[in-house]
Amino acid sequence: MAKSIEVKLYKSEAHSISLGYNFPSLEAITPFLEETTAGTTTRWAQSTARRLGCCVTVGYPEVTSSTPARRYNSTVTVARNGSVLVNYRKTFLYYTDETWASEGEPRFFVGQLGELGLVAHGICMDINPYKFVAPWTEYEFAMRALGSSTPLIGLSMAWLTRLAPEELVMAPLEPDMETLTYWLERFHPFIERARPEPVIIVIANRCGREGDVCYAGSSAVVSIQRGEVRVHGLLGRFEEALLFVDSSSVSRSVHIVKGSLTRISRLNTDSSSRDRTEGAQSREIDHAGKNSRLYYWKHDCGHCDSSTSGF
Repeated sequence: MAKSIEVKLYKSEAHSISLGYNFPSLEAITPFLEETTAGTTTRWAQSTARRLGCCVTVGYPEVTSSTPARRYNSTVTVARNGSVLVNYRKTFLYYTDETWASEGEPRFFVGQLGELGLVAHGICMDINPYKFVAPWTEYEFAMRALGSSTPLIGLSMAWLTRLAPEELVMAPLEPDMETLTYWLERFHPFIERARPEPVIIVIANRCGREGDVCYAGSSAVVSIQRGEVRVHGLLGRFEEALLFVDSSSVSRSVHIVKGSLTRISRLNTDSSSRDRTEGAQSREIDHAGKNSRLYYWKHDCGHCDSSTSGF
């Protein structure tokens, strides 16, 4: 990329300004609905953007002023001067959304976001197969982003984890590698095409608990270039902090302040390459009934008890 751009993508998916995410019904979420880019969340984003001098993306539960009114799981992105750049409505709904929200149109957001330039943006379930019934290999969101040649992808998440609550608390600064590996697999087309220009993927995920629900945390900034995946910043499974990455250095170096280099190797489903993936660990995950073995470098910084919380 020609210049360094700071992006603060807050880990907020629909109504997460201290409201929660798991609303069981339309009746339950109705008191928290906000008119399109005109509610408390948008005003907070505008004041924060002006105060910090950066672009801000945050999620909120949107209700339109049309008749009849429609509701969406949305994000609003504002420029550093507080002006609204885009209001995006989640395209692929998770079952929690289906109790109150409609699908957004058109599919996903790809467009100009002020000084950020061309950006692809999605919310959580958007990177999954549609309703979990579309073929795993359609990679709907990834293919849309790949076709646009965007250099930047932003994802606002409220992604769950399979880890037990005690596992989150016992090692809060360790990332949920199973979740990170899954996210990266959903961008396999970028790896397969091995385009020479890097794409930066900013993943802002919620962490902590909401009732019986546990979130995976592990917010990350990664890049994919020439088929290789690199991690430039990675938070723990139960860690709230700010990731800062100089985008102009993506193609030159990888540095993580908290510890040594953390690098995700080429995702590989060819078991014959297992012995060639030196130092890698593997994990079997089920992709729509088809097992795949994904390789990654172990996060082993040696400083996971460090009080440093920023990159």
